Amino acid sequence: MIYDGLELDKFQEDAIRAIEKGDSVIVSAPTGSGKTLIADYIIDRDFKTGTRVIYTAPIKALSNQKFKDFSKKYGSENVGLITGDLVKNSEALILVMTTEIYRNMVLTKDAAIENVSYVIFDEIHYINDVERGYVWEESIIFSSERTRMLCLSATIPNDREFADWIRSIKKHEVTVVRHETRPVPLSVFFFDDDMGITTFRHLSEVTGIPEYAHVMGSSRSRRKLRKPSHADLISEIGDNLPCLFFAFSRGLCQSMAKELLQKRLFQEDPGITAFIRKKLSNYSPEINKLESVSLLRQSLPNGIGFHHAGLIPVAKEIVEELFSMGLIKVLYATETFALGVNMPARSVCLQSLRKFDGRNFRMMNSKEYFQMAGRAGRRGIDEKGYVYFMVDRADFDAHKVKRLISRDTEPIKSQFRLSINTVLNLIRLHSDEEINAILSQSFDAFQKKRKNLSSYTFEKFKRDLEKKGFLKNGKLTYKGQFAARIYADELVVSEIFATRIYENLNHYQALLIFACICFEARETIQFRKRFPSRDTARLKAVFAGNETLSREKKFMELEELSSIIFPCYKGDSIFKLMEFTSMVEGDLLRLFRQMLDRMNQVKTATSDRNLRDFLGSCQATILNCIKEVDGI
Repeated sequence: MIYDGLELDKFQEDAIRAIEKGDSVIVSAPTGSGKTLIADYIIDRDFKTGTRVIYTAPIKALSNQKFKDFSKKYGSENVGLITGDLVKNSEALILVMTTEIYRNMVLTKDAAIENVSYVIFDEIHYINDVERGYVWEESIIFSSERTRMLCLSATIPNDREFADWIRSIKKHEVTVVRHETRPVPLSVFFFDDDMGITTFRHLSEVTGIPEYAHVMGSSRSRRKLRKPSHADLISEIGDNLPCLFFAFSRGLCQSMAKELLQKRLFQEDPGITAFIRKKLSNYSPEINKLESVSLLRQSLPNGIGFHHAGLIPVAKEIVEELFSMGLIKVLYATETFALGVNMPARSVCLQSLRKFDGRNFRMMNSKEYFQMAGRAGRRGIDEKGYVYFMVDRADFDAHKVKRLISRDTEPIKSQFRLSINTVLNLIRLHSDEEINAILSQSFDAFQKKRKNLSSYTFEKFKRDLEKKGFLKNGKLTYKGQFAARIYADELVVSEIFATRIYENLNHYQALLIFACICFEARETIQFRKRFPSRDTARLKAVFAGNETLSREKKFMELEELSSIIFPCYKGDSIFKLMEFTSMVEGDLLRLFRQMLDRMNQVKTATSDRNLRDFLGSCQATILNCIKEVDGI
């Protein structure tokens, strides 16, 4: 079969035939094998017939990239983007959005998803995510039975069980298409401080010998082995560039790029300098003072880049464009760069076998490994892809590593959990009989082949919501109707903006409240100057006099956050704000973007036109502050 000028692989043909039959389809295939072509086929086919298709992605960066790609192909007027803080062309036939937005739309029965042929779930294995996995599960549960699904994932060991679950709750056929052959085969190596680049077999033979060089009488040195050097690894890779080097922290990405730059391994390219200058020409000169941008301007002309969430949008864009043009030889990136963004390299290096997952350090799992390793090898360019592990002997467990690199063994598991928002929308839109049926449809209930315990949790939620004034006699109050359209921190947001509390707020106080709600405190974040005032004192008094708000720990950051919110309120740019905090520019921008998103939720939830106008003015203040670094 030929599509878009390409001879299709059998798995792509099988998926397209299933789509033509009207099935939902689960595609489990290695990264880089061409899964997204199946999504392109659906979009192309249904666009021609005037039928809406929704494409969902787990992260905003991937949503933005797909929006740009589809806009080039179909025209910007035919593609929409919805990411919470940003809405473009929401009436378009091709809608791109984060999965959270789709979940919110199906949960509330938004009119925009009534006549959708297919919803595409890119990276469907995110359903395994402990914090966010319920989003994908609810998206499937609440989708219309008329809507078909295309679920894409690198590998799903229990894909048939997953398909059986969807079939059981959606009452239509679900086809599983599995493809296990990579278009570009991988060769996996390890980099040890003493042995250099070596194979798993050779390394496992000497595991546990702490002073290998001494025992073997090596002339290199009689010393205990150090952790290997990333710069030494790049030197030894030789012709197997470009290399995508995954490091598990933003700071490491930048420091490693800086260290490699000092080695002067690659010849400087003045054309890259000119490219960067042109890309930044329409931005404030202040951008060049940012530490990250300054380092990129030095490293990129030397073929070295870095990419992480702490960068401003234009910096990410510069790196991505140069990488796609083949002008970056080594790119240090965090793990999110492996998610769907189609930028493979000849080699992938992994800084460590262990990573910090937000709670503790652990060995990476097989799904994480294959997601990153899958970026090695460019189809039609490379005969092989190469993966290199940096090895710390103290962490090397041969048995665990062998299991890790052999095959993806992480099955999809349910992370279903009820939230206040879900409970309120169930009550608002469904009968008791429908609610009982929905609660029994979770993947957890299907996997365990027993009645789901969510019914008990649901009744407990109802009793608690009655006490807090969200329900009365089993029906939603105004406060409950309001909270049904708030998708995070429902209790706190509703307690302020669905009651009379907000009527006495000024713009500065409202900005402070949203900043407290959205801010994620970390020990490493410092605030260098505070702006105490009567406004903050009054807010503290309001919080202290309210049972719900007085218990909210987020408001403990009120004085600290005045460091950045007061200058924002006064009209200063984000560059001025950075003088008062250790937050990097990307995190600061993300905080303000989250504030805009939460304000949009309140504007949608409220029936008070004055409140909507008030929040619109607050949003204008934020947009003025971030305008010099913002982008989609």
